[in-house]
Amino acid sequence: MNQQKPIDVRRVILQQLETDRQLGLRALPLIRRSRATQRSDDVTVGSPKREWPADALDGESAQRALEALDQSHVRGCRKCGLCESRSNTVFGVGDAQAQLVFVGEAPGFEEDRQAIPFVGRAGQLLTRMILAMGLRREDVYICNVLKCRPPNNRDPAADEIAACSPYLFEQLSIIKPEVIVALGAPAARTLLNSTDSIGRLRGTFHEFAPPGTPFAHHPIPVMATYHPAYLLRQPGEKSKAWADLQLVMRRLGLSSPPPSQ
Repeated sequence: MNQQKPIDVRRVILQQLETDRQLGLRALPLIRRSRATQRSDDVTVGSPKREWPADALDGESAQRALEALDQSHVRGCRKCGLCESRSNTVFGVGDAQAQLVFVGEAPGFEEDRQAIPFVGRAGQLLTRMILAMGLRREDVYICNVLKCRPPNNRDPAADEIAACSPYLFEQLSIIKPEVIVALGAPAARTLLNSTDSIGRLRGTFHEFAPPGTPFAHHPIPVMATYHPAYLLRQPGEKSKAWADLQLVMRRLGLSSPPPSQ
């Protein structure tokens, strides 16, 4: 029987420290509480909190609504051909009342196998990016435009996005985040109805406000940035992604980790 190769802990730690350095993180971040667990007397420094309609769901109701959407609609969906090749649908994970939602493009091999978004190498980098912001994965919500993996991890097709994006929009209407981070061009173009490249979209806030939805009157700020998979191929761009996340942090009133002495 083949023995599993032991993990080189030193190498793993050095890789994580290098990623932190490229993201601009020079000290261990302060882990912050999620919106659902913050005390009512907490003071947030940043942009004023947007006022949602009175029918906004509480945490437990939002979680139940997300689970119902997943179980009743997404898991059995056959709106496009991706249903023929998937192992699992990949709905989303995280805080049902998250202030911050990360939206990627589609599940990969590991995500399709585990039915959890962003668990492969790109997901590990995304986790480090979230930690660098002073948050944890469980404090945010993570999902994709597509809920099924495209064959060979190709880019989502237009008809697949058209079939699947209503699920994403419904997720966002339940969560009602303060900010969305669009990871990669397919996510940014879906949320912003734009054909611009990430290079043109990143670095400034845009609005998610599709007509005929609650967001038309209550738009959500969107920051488009590079997908973690792209950053793995082009590590020199990590500083730009970190600059984008710092803008998000300021928008949410999250302070940057203190510099090392």
